[in-house]
Amino acid sequence: MTAPTAQAPVLIVDDDPSMRAALRQWMGLADFSPIETASAQEAIGKISSSFPGCVVSDVMLQGEDGVSLMRRIGEIDAEIPVILITGHGDVPMAVEAMRNGAYDFVEKPFDPDNMAEIVRRAVEKRRLVLENRALSRRLEDGASLESRLLGNSPAMRTLRERILHFASTDAAVLIIGETGTGKELVAQALHDFGSRKGGPFVAINAAALPDTLVEAELFGHEAGAFTGADRMRQGRIEAAHGGVLFLDEIVSMPMSLQPKLLRVLQEKQVDRIGGRKPVPVDIRIVSAANVDPREAVAARALREDLLFRLNTIEITIPPLRDRGSDCLVLFDTFVNRFSAQYGLDRPKTSACDEAFLQTYAWPGNVRELRNAAERFVLNAGVGRQPLETLVTGNGAGHEIADGDTLRAIMDNYERNIIASALRRHDGRIAAVMEELGVPRRTLNEKMTRLGLTRPKAGLTAADD
Repeated sequence: MTAPTAQAPVLIVDDDPSMRAALRQWMGLADFSPIETASAQEAIGKISSSFPGCVVSDVMLQGEDGVSLMRRIGEIDAEIPVILITGHGDVPMAVEAMRNGAYDFVEKPFDPDNMAEIVRRAVEKRRLVLENRALSRRLEDGASLESRLLGNSPAMRTLRERILHFASTDAAVLIIGETGTGKELVAQALHDFGSRKGGPFVAINAAALPDTLVEAELFGHEAGAFTGADRMRQGRIEAAHGGVLFLDEIVSMPMSLQPKLLRVLQEKQVDRIGGRKPVPVDIRIVSAANVDPREAVAARALREDLLFRLNTIEITIPPLRDRGSDCLVLFDTFVNRFSAQYGLDRPKTSACDEAFLQTYAWPGNVRELRNAAERFVLNAGVGRQPLETLVTGNGAGHEIADGDTLRAIMDNYERNIIASALRRHDGRIAAVMEELGVPRRTLNEKMTRLGLTRPKAGLTAADD
């Protein structure tokens, strides 16, 4: 016997008060949550496609009968189980109802334990239906999100899973990521895959507004609140009512405004400048920072109590350098996109280009990679240059030609890896050895064979 879903609802529909009372008692004893109604019309008002239980209805009701009720429930959701209770003379009607979609029927008088077991099976069936639907939605959402946030690295798969998991909640989310990693893209996904997707998505960059405009921009103002305020203006917070407010670069918000934002989050209402009474707002806050917000708190640039309100959930976006071969997928996608946009032939990447893609640190992350792809497409028709040259100004002379041997390709790949490490560590050999996991003698031999030298600017003997 399958255990019932904890306190699953059972909608009881019967115009006989004594029968409703008996069914309520029996369903309660069987660990269900009974809901009583006396008519089909009242019952329909309690049914939706997300109803997690089953319906137990008498066939003979005053007004609309149980069979008609079953049909109306089927129009809302054909997979809500309906159990019909019949008198002796109603059996032919009940059999016909079974053919038309009733889950089961029970003839009066009935055994309460038997009724409880039928309800238990119906509720279990409903649970499985809803679980399968939820799984299908997650798979669909996952595929859609994957087309927005490209990449097959473990870090990106985890990021997409976290977004889909937290999108359905209303908790405040703080997104942390370096410049160019796509923080607004993640914020938009939290909106689009959440329960507020039908509401507005309002984005504001706290670092991009002059101090004199931030308060009016966020909170709005009444007519005559200050010179030039000739009419009432709704603020961004109020404009986000019913949806999501995205606050980018939250650590750059002026300290004078942070207590007011905190009050909005606590009281769920906003005070317009010059207003006489607060305006209720229903918003979900998603914020973003490109530095560790705890460092901003330590530097007294961000209030600690505001941080506690903002980071109920933290989502960290991995930098591109930690995403393995994702850069190849992203670059290929951007090249296709820009080739189509500009009406140009798609240029091919060489092994050297691909080696550079995977070994360059990409300090500007996906934004820098996107820019590199655009330049790669536009420059291809006027004298092809290695991608490394387009991005860094270095690397000319190391391009691989068609027909090169595997050794030549591997040498170029190795040259790019070592050269990239040398750049990252400003030529500090000890740091390069540690990153690449090679001994000094091996590294020196490879650098000599590949024609690499260390950058000498600013180095001392201690740097070795």
